[in-house]
Amino acid sequence: MSAASVGDGLRRARRGMAPAGVGPRGGRRPRGRFGGRKATLVAFALPSLVLVVLLNLYPVIYAAFQTVHNGTLISSGDFVGIRNFVDVLTAVSFWRAAGFTLVFTIVGVFGSWIVGLGLAMLLRTRIPAGGLFKVLLLLPWIVPVVVSATSWNWLVATPQSPFPVLAQALGLGNVLFLADPLLAQVTVCVFKVWISFPFMMMMMSSALASVDTNVYEAARVDGANGRQIFFGITLPLISRSTYISWILMTIFCVNDFPTIFLLTGGGPVNATTSLVVLSYRTAFAQYQTGPAAAIAAIMTVTLVIVSVVLYRQIRKVNIE
Repeated sequence: MSAASVGDGLRRARRGMAPAGVGPRGGRRPRGRFGGRKATLVAFALPSLVLVVLLNLYPVIYAAFQTVHNGTLISSGDFVGIRNFVDVLTAVSFWRAAGFTLVFTIVGVFGSWIVGLGLAMLLRTRIPAGGLFKVLLLLPWIVPVVVSATSWNWLVATPQSPFPVLAQALGLGNVLFLADPLLAQVTVCVFKVWISFPFMMMMMSSALASVDTNVYEAARVDGANGRQIFFGITLPLISRSTYISWILMTIFCVNDFPTIFLLTGGGPVNATTSLVVLSYRTAFAQYQTGPAAAIAAIMTVTLVIVSVVLYRQIRKVNIE
């Protein structure tokens, strides 16, 4: 069967059409107006919105106030305009932390997504003790990060830890995972994937469960193989959930303070210092709340831009 006919079959399968080209499995429901329901929904949501605004408005305003002052933890300081932003953006430590934050985020988002998607697809097959397997896979997400970080620290922190001992037994020498800058970065990124893949697995499992199995059957009838079904059917149909999970995980990674601080403290030699750790140190170790708030503001703007870009991708998705 030609590639063109297989491609036509995949497009018909995504639209829910029969292999012979019969119309879709049901017409679209016409868009109706909310009418009175819209006012009711707004009335129910309004108290929560007011509470959220009251709880977050003052901290946001005060943080913006601090970005233009050279204050400390006990005083607001003098007005300095944009000097805090200039000092932050011209500091080597900021760009080093930004570089690690970028790597940490990319590995955390796509690493956990790949592992989560693979396990979600595996769990849709019949495997022995599938229910127990699902519960065990959720443990890295359920267990408090303090417990997980302590466990990983015990595994890799000292020469007497299990992983360094195993590496030495394999002839790799004295491997110190948290003392070498590069190995510390790798360890932190792997740890982030470890504690994050259950979230991605649940997101992808729910997305895969919403895909009609008849779509796959129609694609197979049209001669599509497993790779073509995965890239032509599965990924397009779960793309909305995928973009949403990427947005959430990006926010989680950029703002992730405990994962890094509990495992390495930002070391060695600041190799694993992310922007949020740098902001914390600037505020609570150097007592410079102005630059710390400026770092936080830059992080917030960056996250907003990334979220808007991915949200536009969600709106562009057309599974038909």
